[in-house]
Amino acid sequence: METIIEFCKSNDPILVAFLATAFTWALTALGASLVFFFKNLNRGVLDGMLGFTGGIMVAASFWSLLSPAIEMAEKSNPSMPWMPAAVGFLLGALFLFFLDKKLPHLHINFADHENEGMKTQLHKTVLLVLAITLHNIPEGLAVGVMFGAASLGLPDFSYNEAIVLAIGIGIQNFPEGFAVAMPLRRAGASRLKSFHYGQLSAVVEPIAGVIGALAVIHVQFILPYALAFAAGAMIFVVVEEVIPETQRDKYTDVAVLGFIGGFLVMMILDVALG
Repeated sequence: METIIEFCKSNDPILVAFLATAFTWALTALGASLVFFFKNLNRGVLDGMLGFTGGIMVAASFWSLLSPAIEMAEKSNPSMPWMPAAVGFLLGALFLFFLDKKLPHLHINFADHENEGMKTQLHKTVLLVLAITLHNIPEGLAVGVMFGAASLGLPDFSYNEAIVLAIGIGIQNFPEGFAVAMPLRRAGASRLKSFHYGQLSAVVEPIAGVIGALAVIHVQFILPYALAFAAGAMIFVVVEEVIPETQRDKYTDVAVLGFIGGFLVMMILDVALG
C-alpha cells in the first residue's frame, strides 16, 4: 500500500485518477473474460452477484462519500453541515434519473419489450451494455473525485481512502463484467463478442474518473457536493436498477445475502484500510 501511495503522490493527480479507474475497468474485463470458460450461469449465482455489487455500492456511498462530505461541511459550515451532502445527493440522483429516462437501455434480467429510455431500434446487446454503462458512470465519478480530493492535501482525505474505494469498486466490477457477458453468450453471441461487450460496459469509468478529478481540483469548494453527488447517483442505480434486477425470480434470498456480503466487504475495507 505504501508503494502505491508514494506513486500517487509523485505523479499528476489526473493521471492517477485515470489509472485508478482504468484498474476498475480492467477488473470488469477480467470478470467478462470468464465467458471464455463458461457458457451457462445459474440464475441464482447471477442474482447473488448483482446483489453483491449493490451492497458494495451502498456501503461505498456512505463510508467513502457521504460521511467525508458531512465531516468536511461540519468544519466549513457548522450551522448547516447537512446542506452540501443533501444538495449534492439530490443532484446526483436527479442526474441519473435524467439519464435513465433519456438513454435507451435494457436491464439484464428483463424481457426484450421492457427496455427503458427513449424509443430506439438498437439491438438488445447494445441496450444491455448501455444499462451497465449507467451503473459505471457514478462509480467512475466517485473514484475520480476521491483521488482528486486526496491530491489537494486536505486533512479529511487521503490516498488510502481513495485506493480503498477503487479496490471496492473494482471488486464489484468483476462480477458485473461476468453478469453482462454471460447473458449475451447464453443468447448465442460468440465468446469474443460477449467478452467485448462485457468489458465495454465499463469504458466510461476512466472518462468519468478524469472528469471528477478535474472538477474537484480546479473548483475545490464543490468537493463535498461532488462526493455527495456521486453517492446520490450510486444509490439511484442500486434502488432503480440493481435491486429490481435481482427480484424477478426465486433467488431473491440469494440476492439479499449477496447484498449483505457486498456491504460488509466494502465497510471492512474502508474501516480497516481507509
